[in-house]
Amino acid sequence: MGEPPGAERPGSVPPLRMDALLSELQEHVERVRGGRDRMQTLLDAVMAIGSDLELEDLLRRIVRSAVVLVDASYGALGVLGEEGTIRQFITVGMDEETIAKIGNYPEGHGILGLLIREPAPLILEDLGGHQESVGFPPGHPPMRTFLGTPVQVRGKVFGNLYLTDKRGGLLFDADDQVVLQSLAAAAGVAIDNARLYDDSRHRERRLSASADMTRALLSGAPPEEILRSLADTVRQMTGTDLVTLALPVGEGPDLTVEAAAGEAADRVLGLALSASTLAAKVFTTGEPITSEALSDDPRGSGGSASVVGLGPAFFVPVGDRDRVRGVLQVANVPGGPSFSDATIDMVSTFADQAALALKLAEHRREAEQLTLLGDRDRIARDLHDQVIQRLFADGLTLQAVLGRVRGEPTATERIQRVVDDLDDTIKIIRATIFALQHRDRQEQAGGLRARLLTVTDESAEALGFSPALRMTGLLDTEVPAAHAGHLLAVLREALSNTARHAQATTVEVTAEASDRTLRLTVADNGRGIDPADTRRSGLANLRSRAEELGGTFDITRRHRSGTLLEWTVPLPTDGEAAEEGG
Repeated sequence: MGEPPGAERPGSVPPLRMDALLSELQEHVERVRGGRDRMQTLLDAVMAIGSDLELEDLLRRIVRSAVVLVDASYGALGVLGEEGTIRQFITVGMDEETIAKIGNYPEGHGILGLLIREPAPLILEDLGGHQESVGFPPGHPPMRTFLGTPVQVRGKVFGNLYLTDKRGGLLFDADDQVVLQSLAAAAGVAIDNARLYDDSRHRERRLSASADMTRALLSGAPPEEILRSLADTVRQMTGTDLVTLALPVGEGPDLTVEAAAGEAADRVLGLALSASTLAAKVFTTGEPITSEALSDDPRGSGGSASVVGLGPAFFVPVGDRDRVRGVLQVANVPGGPSFSDATIDMVSTFADQAALALKLAEHRREAEQLTLLGDRDRIARDLHDQVIQRLFADGLTLQAVLGRVRGEPTATERIQRVVDDLDDTIKIIRATIFALQHRDRQEQAGGLRARLLTVTDESAEALGFSPALRMTGLLDTEVPAAHAGHLLAVLREALSNTARHAQATTVEVTAEASDRTLRLTVADNGRGIDPADTRRSGLANLRSRAEELGGTFDITRRHRSGTLLEWTVPLPTDGEAAEEGG
């Protein structure tokens, strides 16, 4: 007999159940295949990041790999800095326009701060619903799901990986967490290798820079050339936007930028740095200082960051705690990359060698000064013992002859004229001797640079802020005492007028001695004055001081707002300066 329709054979599987088993098997195969593909993608990512030795490129590659591996819409790597704050934030998934709308990168609050305080993997279904969430800044794209994990280098947390919004509206799961942790472990090794490679390159640059500095010292180059070479070398070593070297003025904490390298070097060269600047604080304490936004840093005011917009920066002392000879500033423009610890260490080490260069240059200046003083004494002695005595003897001889030719008016007049000329020559030589013997005492009593700093510092109370001061040229050695006195009086009057009438919020003062010309400019952003208004006695006084020295005085309205005062006088020649000193 045949089997009835629909009857199942012993050991057979119903068709519907067979379809379910086949579907389940297919899903399993797909999961295995998907897992194999994800594992292959992970291995490819590990190989890719392991082959990259440029740290900045490596960090961005790590974030891109993480986004691909867990199929996230957005990814970021927050590199930790001092005191557990985020000092570098690398994003993937946002265009430049969105980043610009958001503004400053996060510092480490909210969920990002939670991962910093508790460095462990974290999965969230609703980012905004967590109790630690502080919301998003204006312009930030909405985000919901979240996956984060720390990146460790040699047992220390280097930063955190943040992934948001898994594509397709799905949630991040445990597999995603395992994959991201595996990538983070490989990333830690790759970052360590990149750091070692970076250290080796920095070491090579430092050795090359030291060799260049040694050659410059042995060549007998002028100190200003050595300082300029030092700033250029540091900029090449770091690839930064601006490097300055500030040296002390007098015995106080005030500094002046004596060398600068970068596109904005001309704007900061000669700039005076008061005690309120970060550079002056480094000079006083001997401790380095770093900043992520120098122009906005509340710890200091003034300095090059008030003239040029600066972002990430650091300052290192040149010398040791017993004797700091100057301060090196290395800075990038806002939005530029932050500086790694390796870079700061490299510049600090080079600064120690630069201190030796400054010390040798200082000894060379002292030796040259001693030689100069010896030459002055010798010249003064020779002039007194030989030249004046001979001229005096010649004058007496002519006076004796004069008594014998009284009856001849023409001869008498000529001889008397020669005698008068000899007397004038003796006076000039005596004035020269006096200047040679006393110039070094005047220089030791306090140079023009130090007095310019004093005047601008004193004006801060009346103005309500500290003026920016730039000093260039040989102000301490090329400007005679009389000219210096006029210059300081003009500056006092100009700053007083600004405080009383201009209602300004910034004042820029520039004093320059070059090409036998002494120039002072005072520019403010106040309401301006009418150049035709000559009723102010102070302005007439400034003009008369310029005309007394054969110079000019101009005051004009600036293009946008404020006033520009220019006071220019010629510097005397050596003979004229000696006569003035007498």
